[in-house]
Amino acid sequence: MPIEMRPSQSLRLWQQVMLAEVRDDFYDLTTRQMAILLTIYLDPPPHTVRALAEKLNVSKAVITRALDTMGAMKLVSRHRDEKDKRNVLIRRTVEGALYVERIGDVIIDKASELPI
Repeated sequence: MPIEMRPSQSLRLWQQVMLAEVRDDFYDLTTRQMAILLTIYLDPPPHTVRALAEKLNVSKAVITRALDTMGAMKLVSRHRDEKDKRNVLIRRTVEGALYVERIGDVIIDKASELPI
């Protein structure tokens, strides 16, 4: 069943989620980093730098920089593909899964606070 919202409600929800993220003492990801992270966690693997770059319509260098940052935060990890050493596979981590789940909880919480 689709959720029905007015544009002002959807913007308010986005604002409240962003405010919660800024106020919390968690990672401060850019919009691009969040899009990459959610793609890794919501779309089925395998994930490669090349495939992520194509999906997000950005360069491989952009993906690599984002993965460097998110790897330092332990949200994702990278490994060489044993079948094709040219490919780098991006893997989910426990820390990353918990972070994404927490974001989902924040969205649900803030959506429940929206006026009808």
